[in-house]
Amino acid sequence: MPVDEDSSEYRWGDVPADQLRGAITEALHTFSRQAVEPDGRKPAAVLIAIADRDGEQGIWLTERSPGLRAHAGQLALPGGKLDAGEDARSAALRELREELGIAAPRSTVLGLLDDYPTRSGYVMTPVVAWLGHSSDPIPNPTEVAAVHWIPLADLDRDPLFVPVPGSDRPAIQLPLLGGHLHAPTAAILHQFREVALHRRPTRVDRMEQPRFAWE
Repeated sequence: MPVDEDSSEYRWGDVPADQLRGAITEALHTFSRQAVEPDGRKPAAVLIAIADRDGEQGIWLTERSPGLRAHAGQLALPGGKLDAGEDARSAALRELREELGIAAPRSTVLGLLDDYPTRSGYVMTPVVAWLGHSSDPIPNPTEVAAVHWIPLADLDRDPLFVPVPGSDRPAIQLPLLGGHLHAPTAAILHQFREVALHRRPTRVDRMEQPRFAWE
């Protein structure tokens, strides 16, 4: 992918979509992902859905409905726990359809990132898919209060690492949407940035969640 001669910043607008898709696919296929056994936790999947909007690639980030019993109002990737007989790919695409009304075939999946065990009792598998020129999302109001479009360039920022009282692991914060995004979503998107966009083999299992996510 092209870069400025005097800068390490990617010029995303200069990367043709097919070239970007090929580069991300190759990066995911050569990445040695780590799987985590559930060990009593619930398997879940989230989707990093790369879509084209006016010639620019980005992802959809949801704001969870305030009526949900768990993690209401938090920013999250489309996703949820696996149903019986599902794998992570199928579950992530189903959640995309149920939450945002976007149907995508299994062939859109480019690969997987590391499993991320959460403090709330899940093992999340991040699935990366290329939607291309997909339809605009129609959020399901029972699950999604708002949908945010995040250009890939906005994900290409260095995170912050802050101490968490009661834990020996630092929490990760991504500057996004005028504030900070927290783990597990922040950890997953940071690994996506490192692995898929920069081809840097980076692990995120040591990145902590904020206390409000597990108290």
